[in-house]
Amino acid sequence: MTAPVVAEARPGRPAAAAPSRGRRRYAVSARVAAALAFASAAVTLYWTLGGTAGLDTLGGTFEKLARSRSAASIGLGAMVVIAKLAAAALALALLRGPARLLARTAIVGGALLALYGAVLVGAGALVLTGIIDPSAPVDEYGLRWHVAFWDLWFLLWGIALGVGGWHAQRARPAG
Repeated sequence: MTAPVVAEARPGRPAAAAPSRGRRRYAVSARVAAALAFASAAVTLYWTLGGTAGLDTLGGTFEKLARSRSAASIGLGAMVVIAKLAAAALALALLRGPARLLARTAIVGGALLALYGAVLVGAGALVLTGIIDPSAPVDEYGLRWHVAFWDLWFLLWGIALGVGGWHAQRARPAG
């Protein structure tokens, strides 16, 4: 067995153990999840505040809702921004230490985000390939964007958050 790597002590401070491999893993995953969450919140905030660039990539109901500029659509957009910022805060909170409840919340939240993204990517791909023939007309341009970008974003964000939580939970000291 090798001794743990110890960081050089600073005057007035004891030497600290170098970050463990598990700590580095959940730190990277948590930072990726936070970056994806903040970026998603920024895009949603832009559209909520009236921005229109890229709205055509949403297609369907979401595009119509964002373009309506009604009080309900602005309120919904604001709630979505807050939820995405809360998810970013959860990811960043993992960096403070591997608290059991925090890690489990990240695992569950990540699983839900990943499942949401995976289901939408899969369903959209089935429609685009013609395996599923929807009864209503489909905005293929918007659907392509969802399959290749928007819904994939949720899938990757969820994986990063879940992996961060999983590694944080495993990095907890015994007892």
